[in-house]
Amino acid sequence: MKVMIAGAGNVGRSIAAELIGNGHQVVLIEREPRAFKAESVPGAQWLLGDACELSTLEEARLQDCTVAVAATGDDKVNLVVSLLAKTEYGVPRVVARVNHPKNEWLFNEAWGVDVAVSTPRLLSALVEEAVSVGDLVRLLSFRHGEANLVEVTLGPDTELAGHRVGSITWPPDVALVAILRDGRVVVPSADDPVEVGDELMFVTAPDQEEALHDVLSPGAAGTSSVDDELVPRVEDDAASVVGGDAAGGPQLSPG
Repeated sequence: MKVMIAGAGNVGRSIAAELIGNGHQVVLIEREPRAFKAESVPGAQWLLGDACELSTLEEARLQDCTVAVAATGDDKVNLVVSLLAKTEYGVPRVVARVNHPKNEWLFNEAWGVDVAVSTPRLLSALVEEAVSVGDLVRLLSFRHGEANLVEVTLGPDTELAGHRVGSITWPPDVALVAILRDGRVVVPSADDPVEVGDELMFVTAPDQEEALHDVLSPGAAGTSSVDDELVPRVEDDAASVVGGDAAGGPQLSPG
């Protein structure tokens, strides 16, 4: 995969080094000579120029790239680069860095942005995730908010502990995609129980977050009757062993 990165600051160079380490081709574009440090990422193709200029993008052969990353420290530049990459060169995937949270609303399909990455939002989500127990924390948004990745840590007062995943009635358009437990990633199946301290990761439609919160809240009646029905059946089976079955089987003497 070939990736163009506009902006060779700390962020751009770090992304480039990571991608090169994973076997991808990277073109780094930087307009400031003092920030042009080709020796810092020797595996990348470096271009000194303005990524907002078509001549620079032609030299980078942006039309051959699968992904364009606008990673400069200027939101205006990132928007222009994203728009050019999508409309002029038809790049399939455009990722843009959001530097100022107040500008985040601009980073959408109208400006050619497929994925907007807001560092302040990510940091705040990570802080919330680290200190929140029992509350939904939104970690990421997909497709401009059409779906969100949310996380919740089950506290000691949860009533879901011990219930099987398949016995819990989740809201529509909600998928439990992973359980983090004791440092392991558990891919949930219908028979897996949830436990106190589990970190549950969901992909959910935004309008279902409140319903999901209600299911996960202490005192929620989110479980189906499946587990409740198991109790009398087990008791009936136990009674048949102690008292003998209807066909006249042997009875066990107490004591």
